This record gives sequence, structure tokens and C-alpha cells, in this order.
Amino acid sequence: MSRRTFAAAASACAAILWACGPSPVPPPGITEGSPLRGAETIESFGCGSCHVIPGIGDAEGHVGPPLTAFGDRRFIAGAVANNEENLVRWLLDPDSIEPGTAMPDVGLSEHQAHDVAACLYSPRQ
Repeated sequence: MSRRTFAAAASACAAILWACGPSPVPPPGITEGSPLRGAETIESFGCGSCHVIPGIGDAEGHVGPPLTAFGDRRFIAGAVANNEENLVRWLLDPDSIEPGTAMPDVGLSEHQAHDVAACLYSPRQ
């Protein structure tokens, strides 16, 4: 098998595995965090009590906006560009981006915030 054929086959396998659910590998454009750990963090912090979050058990809340297709959004809280740095900042201190927001500071560590970002940006979201 040539290198080119092997590379194409490996890329196809990775795409198929990525589409099947959370992966320990961050989605493209994410420099830190694990989508799998992010899903676990989202569940353990009860984010689904306020948000609809595809792929997260019991995440059917209607207090906050649904977090479907999060990576396709242009803005976070209608205030800052949707990118990893801003999302981590939002998750760690929502009031710093939107003063008076209903989104609470839930007490995530920076590591957990990167994991949650990786999960929200994963294609299954």
C-alpha cells in the first residue's frame, strides 16, 4: 500500500470514527481539551438542566439557549466571536462577557472548560 493510499484510508477511518460519537481527540481548530471528558463534565455539572445539548443524557433544559450545532454559531452570548479562547472565557466567567447574564459561573476549572469547549465544538453537537 502506498503512503498516499494509506493516508487516505487513515483519514477516512478517522472521519467515520469521529462521526460515531465523542472522541478523545479534539475537533479541528481546538488546541486543548477532550470531547469525551467534556461530555462527562457537562453531565456531571448538570448543564442539561438549563440547555438542550445533543448527545448528553437528560440535557433537555429550556432556561438557556439550545447548544445544538454550537461550532456553527458566529457569536457567544451575542457578544464575542465564537472561538475556543472566548468560549473558555465565557465558561469560566460568563459575567465578564455579558454583565448580568443568567449564565452562572458553575465553578469549572480551566482544564474542564477546555474539555467542555472541545465537546461543544465536536461535529455531533
